[in-house]
Amino acid sequence: MPTLADVVDLLHDWYPPRTADAWDAVGLVAGDPAAGVSRVAFAVDPTLEVAREAVAWGADLLVVHHPLLLTPVSSVAATTPKGRTLHTLTAGGCALLTAHTNADQAESGVSAALASALGLVDAVPIRPAPGEPLDKVVVFAPVASADAVRAAMTDAGAGRLGDYDSCTWSTPGEGRFRPLDGASPAIGRVGDLEVVEEVRIEAVVPRGRRTAVVRALLAAHPYEEPAFDVLPLADAGLATTGTGRVGAVEETTLEQFAARVAQALPATAHGVRVAGDPARRVRRVAVCGGAGDFLLDELAHGDADVYVTSDLRHHRAGEFLEHGGPALVDVAHWAAEWTWLPVVEARLRRALGDRVETRVSTLCTDPWTFRPGSHESSPQSSPKQEGR
Repeated sequence: MPTLADVVDLLHDWYPPRTADAWDAVGLVAGDPAAGVSRVAFAVDPTLEVAREAVAWGADLLVVHHPLLLTPVSSVAATTPKGRTLHTLTAGGCALLTAHTNADQAESGVSAALASALGLVDAVPIRPAPGEPLDKVVVFAPVASADAVRAAMTDAGAGRLGDYDSCTWSTPGEGRFRPLDGASPAIGRVGDLEVVEEVRIEAVVPRGRRTAVVRALLAAHPYEEPAFDVLPLADAGLATTGTGRVGAVEETTLEQFAARVAQALPATAHGVRVAGDPARRVRRVAVCGGAGDFLLDELAHGDADVYVTSDLRHHRAGEFLEHGGPALVDVAHWAAEWTWLPVVEARLRRALGDRVETRVSTLCTDPWTFRPGSHESSPQSSPKQEGR
């Protein structure tokens, strides 16, 4: 049986807490890392009803998307709503872990799961996560000393690219200099113009290692005043993690695509709202799990035909449409993010096999429960998914 620490390590490897937004509250909320885990439940919201369901099923761990303690509290006594939820879990021996904005951006995270559920192919982040800050360090060394300088740079951390190290590039050239009074040249004489066969050595360096690499090359270099460059590199935006997703679908109409969205997501009283011409052709789709109006400005001038997200505000949506951008499809926040639960469940089962049982909660925790005069309402649950 894996321990809670084992399961937490897996989830944190897939959805690193360091990638969460600064304001977020993610990670292990309650539980003994040394305790065994044989049953893991998954849900969007840590509500009291979800906690009771998890405990009744015998879960040792409840993994949720939304934080229980996002806003500070001064008490978690069972007389408070959050306290009742936490007390129910701890009294039932069930730990609690949150993966929120760290799960939003991941390769198999919330937006990626929503994109997959809606049939998008070749989906990439709308806003790629920032790459590691990199510099290129360039130095010019005499041929006889080039290997020593190159080795000093790589030993200090230069030239590490993915699963490779000692990655450098060199080209021969000609160096010219004149030592002046006061100089103590390693090559040449004071007052004489010197021409030396040199090697240009380049290596990519993590920005945090920049100073160490420069110090190392200076220490290894035979010249009194070596020439070198430090060039900051632009982020190419190639990260496979990041905010939202945009991808292709087989050509359809907005009306047909919206029907596909409604069919793919769990039923809610909110349903699916659409802004745009029903006959508009749809080939490229952008999505963002959760509240996504912060991406509207980026999408206004992109190539997406429709944008699927949640919690769109009246004025922002109206102003966006006035600029002739993509059509809008507004879905229930809970329904969009629920699509991630089967994905992370399947991932955990692949990693741990039959050592754990898993279960995705189908309790609808969307806060909107009905529409007056309509037969549409949020069901207490979607079709049941048994523990596996």
